[in-house]
Amino acid sequence: MDGLLLVDKPSGPTSHDVVARMRRALGEKRIGHTGTLDPAATGLLALVLGRATRLAQFLSASDKSYDAVVRLGFSTDTADAQGRATGPAREGSWPSREAIDEALDAFRGTFLQQPPAFSAKKIDGTRSHALARARARLAAEARLKPRATEVANPAGPPGPPGPPALPDPPALPDPVSVTAYAIEIVRAHGDSVTLKVDCSAGFYVRSLAHDLGERLGTGGHLAALRRTRSGDFTLADAIDLDTAEGDPHRAAAAVIPLARMLPGLASVVLNADGVRRALHGRDLGPADGSGDVTGFGIRDSGLTVGDESRVPNPESRRRFVRLLGPSGELVGIARPSVTPGVLHPSVVLG
Repeated sequence: MDGLLLVDKPSGPTSHDVVARMRRALGEKRIGHTGTLDPAATGLLALVLGRATRLAQFLSASDKSYDAVVRLGFSTDTADAQGRATGPAREGSWPSREAIDEALDAFRGTFLQQPPAFSAKKIDGTRSHALARARARLAAEARLKPRATEVANPAGPPGPPGPPALPDPPALPDPVSVTAYAIEIVRAHGDSVTLKVDCSAGFYVRSLAHDLGERLGTGGHLAALRRTRSGDFTLADAIDLDTAEGDPHRAAAAVIPLARMLPGLASVVLNADGVRRALHGRDLGPADGSGDVTGFGIRDSGLTVGDESRVPNPESRRRFVRLLGPSGELVGIARPSVTPGVLHPSVVLG
């Protein structure tokens, strides 16, 4: 089974849980996801099946859209509602919609964003969330158990050792360049702010919620998150997890075939010789095409994509081309070579 399955994830399971459940339901071992959703988050989770796992990198790099609810008043150590408050709750009046919108200007466009400590980013080869959880465990032990100096008996042998001293707080992941193409306030009432966010891959809405609270001077965290779009696909294309798991035949029928997985990329149709050359990883030129071969003239810096209205940042995916066989099947993905008129296969699906 090869293709893309779009699942509407409920709150609760991790993204890996969804993968494991669909592996069992469909009897397909080769399943992966193309962009993590936190357990509490809901919405569009794109799963790649079979040979489509080789295309995961192109889907993971796609832009995303979210509906988010930010709660002002206090920050948490995880930047969402599942974390511990890091300070007292705010009292008093709340910022106006105008003040919130002005504060959001700092996060519109391209900027360096600090990922949360509880994130999948790596610090010296270790996941940041693993380091953060380890410190949280040690902190909890320290609160519950006295240190050795507090239990020592001056008249007798030393008391039992206390817990180890807390390590220095782990360094945060390095800031990363992200882009918010649009951040729209849907509703602002009291301590609750509902936003629509269109952003690049790698954008942390949790960080946006935390940083917005800092900028407003109120503290803040992400109260709810729903992914509504990933690349060219939306929730309208998705099947809910319970239905997909309970009715494998319906889930299999919902799988998007390989040839329709990356509709935002330009394409060229290869002749039989071109297909053979592509499957061997050889460079391709106009002689390998069938019919319209203008796609071979595309340069690395300027590839036209399809419907840009659904993709706020088509520029991020302009450097790859779908290679189609004579019958329209997806043979692979190529990118323009430095030599004009030549495409080089990056991934082949033989």
